[in-house]
Amino acid sequence: MDISRLSPRDNLFRVFRHQQPAWIPVHIGHIGPGELPEDFRDGMDPELDAALGTIHWNDGSARILDEYLGIDVLDACRSPVRWERRRTGVKQVEQDEGMTTVTTYTTPLGDMRQVSRRLQKGAPGYCVEHAVKSNDDLPALTAFFEDATPVADPAAIQVLRERKALVGDRGLITCGLQGTPVGMMVRIYAGPETMAYLWADRGDDLRRLFQAMTDYSVREASLCAEYGADLIFNMDDTSTTCISPAIFEEFCMEYTDRVADAVHAHGAFYVHHSCGHIRHLLDLYRQTKMDAVDALNLVPPYGQGDIPTLTEAFERLGSNIAILKGLGLTHQGSDADRAAEIAQVFRDAAPGRNIIFSAKGANITHTQCVVRECRKHQRMYQRICAHRRDLEADSMG
Repeated sequence: MDISRLSPRDNLFRVFRHQQPAWIPVHIGHIGPGELPEDFRDGMDPELDAALGTIHWNDGSARILDEYLGIDVLDACRSPVRWERRRTGVKQVEQDEGMTTVTTYTTPLGDMRQVSRRLQKGAPGYCVEHAVKSNDDLPALTAFFEDATPVADPAAIQVLRERKALVGDRGLITCGLQGTPVGMMVRIYAGPETMAYLWADRGDDLRRLFQAMTDYSVREASLCAEYGADLIFNMDDTSTTCISPAIFEEFCMEYTDRVADAVHAHGAFYVHHSCGHIRHLLDLYRQTKMDAVDALNLVPPYGQGDIPTLTEAFERLGSNIAILKGLGLTHQGSDADRAAEIAQVFRDAAPGRNIIFSAKGANITHTQCVVRECRKHQRMYQRICAHRRDLEADSMG
């Protein structure tokens, strides 16, 4: 097969199939409120600025920027799934001009109250009052999830199909799930301290809750893949070490494999997002059926994580898990320093399998410079692949 003639879409698929791509894919990365630096639009082409408008999650902004920059497209689209409930409900009230959200979960076993706050309008909220405050709240949350049935949302399915047509062979469509059961408990529903007490004091009840959450996730993931998403993202996203290897092994291994099996059945791929300190989990990730790890972070100043080098990440994850990560640039020094830094990043990624980089810079001008440097090394790997093909042809001839 002459992979030099691959479309960007097929080249991206080769990464997730753990095959040698014709070039190392580069895309803009996650785009949403709060994800771009405040001065990112400085010097931006007015037509691009108008096309982006006010950025929201899953609104096609990533595709617009990827296409403008002439790089690979990973376009995030909202899940084509909605929840149906019979005995439980959820009500949200916005306060402080949208900066605070009060959520009330109503169930036959009691109501729960949760409060989240935003640092800026439109950005994700940070939980300041968890719904599960003690062991006594666990049955109510279990009832809430046992009552939830994921069903296809016709309007969202139509949006997904339209977006897929827009992307075409230039890239892939992604959909995100709510989060892993453990991740959601740590970040949203209970907090790390209460989660630890629940694990110690109410282990059987916690397992019942996680079974209900897992069943929901598996069904949602399957529907996302069935209706056209190429990549299904899910997250722990605990930012620090709130999930120990023991917790991950007990609660996340089987969950990960069940979701991965569900999306694989439709020809899609499962991507596990965790942008925190995950060095202690890499050996366990390797034992799962996940296809890729997203937002892998190296140690400062190249990231906000605890993994010393990309080489270590490759070695510990093995050959069947790809890595999606930022270039990890320090944004310091001259243009020559930046060029040298990017060249080193691509050398660390050799031979170019199982890696996709995001090239989001400090502003649009900086991002364009980063993309130009990346292209030099993408073409270098194309030449390496061509040279390998020539050698293979000579050996067969």
